[in-house]
Amino acid sequence: MSATAEPQANPLSAGLERLPVHPTTLVIFGATGDLARRKLLPAVYNLAHEGALPERFQLVGVSRGEQTDEEYRQAAIESVETFSRRPPDPDVLARLFAEVRYVQGAFDDPAGYERLDAALAELDEAGGLPLNRCFYLSTAPSFFPVIVERLGAQGLHRHEDADVRVVIEKPIGRDLESAQELNRRVLDVLEEKQVFRIDHYLGKETVQNMLAFRFANGLFEPVWNRNYIDNVQITASEDIGIGTRAGYYDESGALRDLVQNHMLQLLTLLAMEPPVSFTADQVRDEKVKVLRAIPAPDPARIEEVAVRAQYAAGTAAGEDVPGYHGESDVPAESATETYAALRLEVDNWRWAGVPFYLRTGKRLARKVTEIAVTLKPVPHLAFDQAGSVGVLPNVLVFTVQPNEGVSLSLGAKIPGTRMSIRPVQMEFLYGTSFLSQSPEAYERLLLDAMRGDLTLFTRVDEVEAQWRIIDPVLRGWAALDGDVPGYEAGSQGPEQAHALMVGADRWRRI
Repeated sequence: MSATAEPQANPLSAGLERLPVHPTTLVIFGATGDLARRKLLPAVYNLAHEGALPERFQLVGVSRGEQTDEEYRQAAIESVETFSRRPPDPDVLARLFAEVRYVQGAFDDPAGYERLDAALAELDEAGGLPLNRCFYLSTAPSFFPVIVERLGAQGLHRHEDADVRVVIEKPIGRDLESAQELNRRVLDVLEEKQVFRIDHYLGKETVQNMLAFRFANGLFEPVWNRNYIDNVQITASEDIGIGTRAGYYDESGALRDLVQNHMLQLLTLLAMEPPVSFTADQVRDEKVKVLRAIPAPDPARIEEVAVRAQYAAGTAAGEDVPGYHGESDVPAESATETYAALRLEVDNWRWAGVPFYLRTGKRLARKVTEIAVTLKPVPHLAFDQAGSVGVLPNVLVFTVQPNEGVSLSLGAKIPGTRMSIRPVQMEFLYGTSFLSQSPEAYERLLLDAMRGDLTLFTRVDEVEAQWRIIDPVLRGWAALDGDVPGYEAGSQGPEQAHALMVGADRWRRI
């Protein structure tokens, strides 16, 4: 190459350009809580490190405790230093949090919102223009409607010269009725386009890449239907127990904690029809159609399609661990499930007759979240010879965590004189293919909220359609007598889950 030759562009950087973001003030309610410390503040830092934040960006923390701006600044820096996915750059940290503000106030106290209003006006004046406002509700769910209503009473839900957005964490209600009530109270103050109901699974690269694999590759879409697919399994397992979260988890349980939101969202992305365009409402329209095509389980026959269980004492990571009732602060009579499995069907032209198996649990054999699509076996016995594993069905697996990627199992000939077949894996991993670390889900979702892109956030009708599927399961379980089945910690889960499988279907090993 000559000295004057243009340097070659890095092909891996294609598509990584940053879309502009309007100057924004991010206000975190619950700014001293666990979610803010572990996820939100590190996500803000990593966006700053990548140059993705707007040129004018301000951060305001709101919480009940007494703190000065300087004390909160130091706490924010310590959070990033402890939890960031990359070692922080001191210069970036100092610039990012140089003008951070802290507003003290109870979430139902009007005086706190007056102080917040004054702080936002000062930041607008200092910036020389009105900044968009993005309010992130990192609080207990009971405060969601309270904060929104107080924002409305203070006039902070609208701004004549800037956009106002509100990010709401899960859970959106405990059942259909409470979800509808929360949505009603929120939408009495805000327009739907202002409401960003966050599901952090939708910010994961593999989840978004499911759409790319389906719709950008002619290899998959022609077989993406009931004629070729035998079954779908969606697994979200954890090897840890509930830790110190008994207060939350015993009120929630596995079904509410993961299935109602994350896992049903994964199902919709896998099963949806191609949208006309990848805009927010076009994508969410197709997801809602999938949810509405799932027949609600019959509460009177719930044991035929749903299984619940609690982990018992066992061994995890080589150590003896207690059962659920042995965990701190768990009521002795608790019937809360730490494992939930369902068999659902999508009753439409594409998927009729294909079982969708969903399972999630604590204290299982390992931590993994994956979507496995098993194709129907080939109707051919010519390869069934001695020494051969045999022709097994092809399986396409999207691994969401811990190692993001996609794998496809194929039948291949074992070297030698005989026609013996065994499965082999074709595998794509993000880390090796793109030579970079995938961004955290909260980084993508925070950036989309500041940009006003609702594609990866759930709409009001999606939330209520999800609850229409889960509500009958909750009612059916509540009506059952007797103890909740158990499973040993560190195992594959309860034996009762095998009864959900149709025909020769079997659960994948965790």
